[in-house]
Amino acid sequence: MITLTTETLREKLKERKEGELLNLQDMELSDADLSGWDLSWVDFSLTSFHHISFDHADMHSCAVENALFDDCSFRGTNFRQANLKGAAMRYDDLSGADISGANLFSAVLEHANLDGIISDENTKFFRLYCPEKGAFLGYKKCFNNRLVQLLIPADAKRTSATMNSCRCSKAKVLSIKSFDYKEEYDEAWSLVDENFVYRKGQWVEVPDFNEDRWMDSTTGIHFWMTREEAKAY
Repeated sequence: MITLTTETLREKLKERKEGELLNLQDMELSDADLSGWDLSWVDFSLTSFHHISFDHADMHSCAVENALFDDCSFRGTNFRQANLKGAAMRYDDLSGADISGANLFSAVLEHANLDGIISDENTKFFRLYCPEKGAFLGYKKCFNNRLVQLLIPADAKRTSATMNSCRCSKAKVLSIKSFDYKEEYDEAWSLVDENFVYRKGQWVEVPDFNEDRWMDSTTGIHFWMTREEAKAY
């Protein structure tokens, strides 16, 4: 991993060509103030940033895929049309940032400050992946490749982070089948908690459901919206 300085970064940016991503992957930059910088059309994928201010920087159309942002600030930063897939932004300040049209699939936003963040209908994997209201069906993969169909009721709490996996507080088990749908079962065991059993026709509930939607691996009944997504897990 190459260590960057602000001086080196400034020189590298002069090589940028309009409409093409400048490759600055797999680098490291620490303790810098990049507030207001034009960092658009730069590929920072796999790069590690430590204690950096990006406040009001222009990062539209940049790529920060699987990049690490440790104690960074993005107040008012322009992330329009950016690739933020897998970006680790725990505890970072994104207040007032513009993520319109950006792709946040698998981005980590645990404990991040998202006050006033701007998104639009083209922002990917920022809004709730499952229906916000009403009852609907969900699916989950259990031990020995048993596929469970769930009814998530209207009064169930439900969340999703930045992927297609979701969580809910309670559900009714409608059916348990093999992947090829040729076999039916009465019970299925969770892949995560061997003591959590799904029984056909019965309700399952998690009393300590974590309502923080940005916490992905936490308490709740994990499910997917389609059979294909559940089977692929």
